[in-house]
Amino acid sequence: MDSQEQAVYESIKIVSGIVGIILLYFIITIIRYQRRSLRLNKEKIQAEIDTLENERKRIASDLHDELGPLLSAVKLQINSLETVSEDDQEVIDKSSVHIDSIIGKLREISNNLMPNTLMRKGLKKAISEFIDHSHHASGLQVKFICDEELNLDQQQEINIYRMLQEILHNTIKHAQASYLIIKIMTEQNRLLIMTADNGKGFDYFGKLKENSGLGLRNLQSRVEVMGAEISCQSELGKGTMYTVEIPI
Repeated sequence: MDSQEQAVYESIKIVSGIVGIILLYFIITIIRYQRRSLRLNKEKIQAEIDTLENERKRIASDLHDELGPLLSAVKLQINSLETVSEDDQEVIDKSSVHIDSIIGKLREISNNLMPNTLMRKGLKKAISEFIDHSHHASGLQVKFICDEELNLDQQQEINIYRMLQEILHNTIKHAQASYLIIKIMTEQNRLLIMTADNGKGFDYFGKLKENSGLGLRNLQSRVEVMGAEISCQSELGKGTMYTVEIPI
């Protein structure tokens, strides 16, 4: 190789090196941008969830601490009225029953917004209570399996509770199922949540694209902020299975 060819060869090497450095710079920049976008999106979703949960907590507190005692006071005043006829007493008795019904409904709404059991006794107990209430309200048979203690922070417990709440509501409202299994277990450094029903099944990805899939998008948001992964297997007439893997 003569000196001219050597010079051309060196020039090609230099140009190739510069091009390679430029490409590497752009690749690194794109990766950093994507990571930053993912982080900002996750922070945005988390902020929205935090705002929603705080508002739920505030409304639940108002219902429980203000309206509940107020209705109890009204009931007490009504029952203290002196009556002169059986008809008047019957009206008072019916009013008292209606107030009891309203107080019970307020407690139910308050508990759905922010279950006290979740705050006081943890995730497992809260799920069990929610399942029992859902069974009495809908007749759906639910088997809950969780044979180990769950060492999770409060934010994780709230997210998992809301996810299972969404799945259970969807099963009752849409699946036409008679049976649902919920299983929670730890495997190495992951928490696994698995559910399966015997309902009619549905098009999971199709529902995500529709406005009617709002609940499923909320489910996806909870999964995303926890850095988890979710999969759904569903066929028409063959039920629906969810699997959620959460790093812990």
